[in-house]
Amino acid sequence: MQSVLDAIIWAADEPPVPASDNPIIQALTWGATNFIGLFNASGEALVGLVTGILPTLIVLLTFMYALITWIGEDRMTRAVQWSARWAITRYTIMPIIAVIVLTNPMAYSFGVFLPERQKPAFYDSAVSFVHPVTAFFPHANAGEIFVWAGVSAGVLAYAPEKYPLLALLYFGTGIIVIFIRGIVTEWITKLLIRRQGLTEVFDEYDRDFARATERVMASKAGKQTRSSASSEGAV
Repeated sequence: MQSVLDAIIWAADEPPVPASDNPIIQALTWGATNFIGLFNASGEALVGLVTGILPTLIVLLTFMYALITWIGEDRMTRAVQWSARWAITRYTIMPIIAVIVLTNPMAYSFGVFLPERQKPAFYDSAVSFVHPVTAFFPHANAGEIFVWAGVSAGVLAYAPEKYPLLALLYFGTGIIVIFIRGIVTEWITKLLIRRQGLTEVFDEYDRDFARATERVMASKAGKQTRSSASSEGAV
């Protein structure tokens, strides 16, 4: 009995015997083995996502929706409009809020709060932040989480205690980079507008933007006045 078990163990340790010496048969065997191996690896990756990052994404999305509901869309909109006033907040706080709250690609729609000449720079800042943001907010760009997973895989394998530091540096460097890109792209946009003789065209865009902003503010003031009057009438 012992000899049979030894024979089985010895056979299991031996490399598999080729099915045939024919190279065509060997190629077909290799293809069949790796064909099913591809789907096995895909299944293992899917199980890893379902038990790993997917619950985190669902919880983060639920938390962000609850936070927006609690704060209110009007307050969030006013915060974005406030951050659009100065360059240092326009290319740091504004894209950060846009990417975390609206996620990729809806984050770019916050550009509607900016004049035409500043929209390219805001887009450049926002699109440059969709990868660093995944270090702490993977829900913001879940479709490209593999970038951060690839960056952090080595650190997780050999120095997992350094993982929070790497995430912090990745996130912080992203903020510095989007600020620089926003400033440079805005400067390039102004240069191109001037060189192509479109200064008057964009000045007209700015006047249209100012008039549209005034109409929105007047509409909100009218709604607040009517709401206050109706509340006093009810009392």
